[in-house]
Amino acid sequence: MSTSSSNSFSSVLSVNPYKDTYCSGVSSFLTETKSPAYAKDQFVISYLNTRDFITAQIEISKNIPEEDLYDAINSKAYDELALDQAIEYNIHSIETFDTLDEENRHFHVFIVDPNDLQERFKNVVEKVKYIDVIIPAPLLIKSLYSKELIENSDVHCFIYIQENDASLTIYRNQDFVYTKSLKFSLIDLHERFCDLYGERIPYDDFLDFYQNADLKTTQSDYKEYFIKLYKELISNINDILTYAKRAFEIDKLEHIYIGSQEKTKTELYEILEFELNIPSSPFEFNYGFELSENYYVDQMHALMQLYTLLPSDEKYECNFTVYKRPPKFIKRESGKLIILILAVFALAFAYPITYWVLTYAQQLQKDLLRQEFKEVHNLKITREAMIRSRQADKQKALKLLEAEKKEYIEKKNTLMKIHKVKVDYPMKAKLLALFTKDLNKFNVNIEEAFYTEKDEKQTLSMHLVAPTDRQITKLVEYITKIHEGKYRFDLNEIKYDDKFKTYLAELKVTLL
Repeated sequence: MSTSSSNSFSSVLSVNPYKDTYCSGVSSFLTETKSPAYAKDQFVISYLNTRDFITAQIEISKNIPEEDLYDAINSKAYDELALDQAIEYNIHSIETFDTLDEENRHFHVFIVDPNDLQERFKNVVEKVKYIDVIIPAPLLIKSLYSKELIENSDVHCFIYIQENDASLTIYRNQDFVYTKSLKFSLIDLHERFCDLYGERIPYDDFLDFYQNADLKTTQSDYKEYFIKLYKELISNINDILTYAKRAFEIDKLEHIYIGSQEKTKTELYEILEFELNIPSSPFEFNYGFELSENYYVDQMHALMQLYTLLPSDEKYECNFTVYKRPPKFIKRESGKLIILILAVFALAFAYPITYWVLTYAQQLQKDLLRQEFKEVHNLKITREAMIRSRQADKQKALKLLEAEKKEYIEKKNTLMKIHKVKVDYPMKAKLLALFTKDLNKFNVNIEEAFYTEKDEKQTLSMHLVAPTDRQITKLVEYITKIHEGKYRFDLNEIKYDDKFKTYLAELKVTLL
C-alpha cells in the first residue's frame, strides 16, 4: 500500500490507543490484528481524542515573516490560553482562509501535553516501536471530502461516540471549523444511566442492551431510561450547536452524521433528526475497503486508513508523533562515518580498490542528488497546488464580499421601513387620542385618518362625519380655541351625503 509520504509501505497499521485495538490494511483489505508487531515496511498511524488536546483559534499579523510564524503562533498560544510556561507543549496549527480579515492570518491551534502523549502511547510503542502519524481525530474527517464520500460543501456536523470520549465536529466548505468533546462517552452514558435507573447496572449489561436492543420494539425496563439518556445527549448537542452557530456565524446546519464505536440497533440519527429537525444520517460511509467476515469496523480505523491514501496537499498536516523512524542509513552521521572508514580501509589495502571506491562514491553522490531533486520536485508540485488553492480562496472571498454588500443594502432598507413605522404610527395614534375626547363631545365621528410628514411638517388629516353641519362647525370652533398656538386647523368645505343623510368634511391638523 502506497501512502502519501515519500516512502512506500506494504501495509498500514491503524491504532486505537484508548482500547488497544489494531487494524491492518493491505491493498484494500482491512482486518483486525490481535498481536501487532514492528515491521520495517509497515506504516503506523494513530489519533488523539478531543479530550486529549486543547484547541483554539488565534490571529497572527500578516506582517510576521514565514520563518518566524511558528514561534509567533507558540507565543500567542501561551499568552492567550494561559498555558503553563514550565511545560514545553507540543503545538501544531492549521491555517483557515474562510475570513475577510485583511490584516491578520487565522489559525486553529492544537496543543498537547508531552507527558500525556507519552503515557497514552507507551504500550503501543512497546509493540510497534514507531508511530509515523498521530493526528487529532477531528482532522481525519477531511478525508471524507478529499475522497468525495461527501461531495457538497455545506455546513456538516459529525458526532461520534466512543468508549472513552464523544466528540462533535463541524466542517464548513469542506474545511474544519470547530470541535468539542461531549460528556457522553459510552462510559459516561453508563454512569448517567445508573443514576437515572436508580441502581448500579454492570457495564457489560448496559453495553449489551445498547448494542442489541431496538428502542422501537423492545419491552425492556431499560427502555424508558435509555430514552431519557438520549434526550439528555441531544439536548447537550443542541446547546453546543447553538453556541457554534453564533460564534462562527453559521446561518444553517445542513446535515448531521452520528455514529458509535459500538454497533447499535437503535437508529440514533432518527432520534436526532426528530428532536432537532435537522437532516441526519449514520456516521457510516462506503470507504471502498473489503472487511474480514463479521468485522465491524470502527470509523476511526477506517478514517485513519483513508487518511494514509491521501496526497499531502489534500489533508491536514498536524502530526504530534514523537516516535519517528530513524533516517535512512546514508543520511545518518554514523552511516556517513562507516562509509568513510570503509573507503580508507580499501585505499590502505589495495590500490586498485581505490578506483572502485571512487566510482561507488560518485554513484552514491548521484543517488543523493536524485533524492534531493525528487524532494525539490515534490515541493514544487505542493507549492503550485497551494497557489491554485489560494486563487480559489480569493474568488470565494470576493463572492462572499458581494453577498455581504447585498445583505447590507437589504438590512438598510429594512431598518428604514422599521424607522418609518416606529415614527409615523405612534405620532398618528398620539394625535388621534388627543382629539378623541373633543370628537365625542360634539358627537362627531371619524371615517378615516392619515398621518404625513413633509418638509418637517407633521399633518393629521381626519375625515369627519356628523348628523348636522353645525356639530362640525362647533367642533372646529372649540378645538381651535383650546389648542390655539399648538396646532393649525384647516377645513375647506362641508359636504352633505344625500344617501346616508350625513355631513362630511376633511379637517387637517398641522403641528406648529
